[in-house]
Amino acid sequence: MNQPNVELSPNSNPAPMMGWAWVKAGFQLFRKQPVEMLTLFFAYMFLTMAIGLIPFVGQFLPMILVPVFSMSFLQACRHIENGQRVHPNLLLLGFRSPAFSRLLTLGSLYLIAAMLAIGASTLVDDGAFWNYLTTQKPIDPKDTQSLPDPGMFWGMLCSAVVYIPALMAFWFAAPLIVWQEMGLGKSVFYSFFAVRGAGKAFVIYGLSWLLIGVMLPTVLSLIIVLIVGKPILGVIIMLPVSLMLTVVMYCSFYPTYISIFGRPQDKPSTAVDQVTDATANTPPREPAEGDSADPDHTKPGGN
Repeated sequence: MNQPNVELSPNSNPAPMMGWAWVKAGFQLFRKQPVEMLTLFFAYMFLTMAIGLIPFVGQFLPMILVPVFSMSFLQACRHIENGQRVHPNLLLLGFRSPAFSRLLTLGSLYLIAAMLAIGASTLVDDGAFWNYLTTQKPIDPKDTQSLPDPGMFWGMLCSAVVYIPALMAFWFAAPLIVWQEMGLGKSVFYSFFAVRGAGKAFVIYGLSWLLIGVMLPTVLSLIIVLIVGKPILGVIIMLPVSLMLTVVMYCSFYPTYISIFGRPQDKPSTAVDQVTDATANTPPREPAEGDSADPDHTKPGGN
């Protein structure tokens, strides 16, 4: 089995620097099949945009289907780990899962939690963030009235803080539903306390992605603009880098799961499996004196 070079043993209370190990494991997984993972990501983006064109429900379906599609990327990482090729048809994995209805319900909770978090932002910015998201007016740099309200930053920050408990409850919920066959309530419960137990590692994980995925591309794009003098060229150069980092971040979700809950195939054996294994490992009994060597002797009607 081809596994990531970073060793991730199941641990409900990982060390803080395990958060950085999760990021590195995400890069290692992506490096093994970069084209396949990018293809899967572009297929996901195309399908999401197509769903968004559906009148009315298209505004909410992409959010509701997040847990369904997240299992596609988690299973893709599992394929990479096992040395299997990743194909775009993995995108339909969640739809074919027996747990599809539970994943949809989980996605509905995603949507409700997000709306509550955005609604809470009205307490600090007088509805600036809410209005910006709901009106979807295009931004014209020449028109000062179209620019976002300066107080919207505090609304975004408030929404992010309010959403953290929901994020903790949802982080592992989808794989627990599919791979551990948990119910919705149990998966949300286990996910919340698993993230809480690994809180320091997740802080390092989040800060690492803030540095790699946000601050570093921003600094590089500014450097490119200063050297070349054309902002559009900086955007063109950094766009593929940002897309690649997004896919790598998706790949890093899988290491966070296996380091706490173990690899999906490493499930405890059931009683039936233990009996089967014990029987398979038991040497054949030597025939006792008087036993018939004819295998048909034990069959009904055998002579």
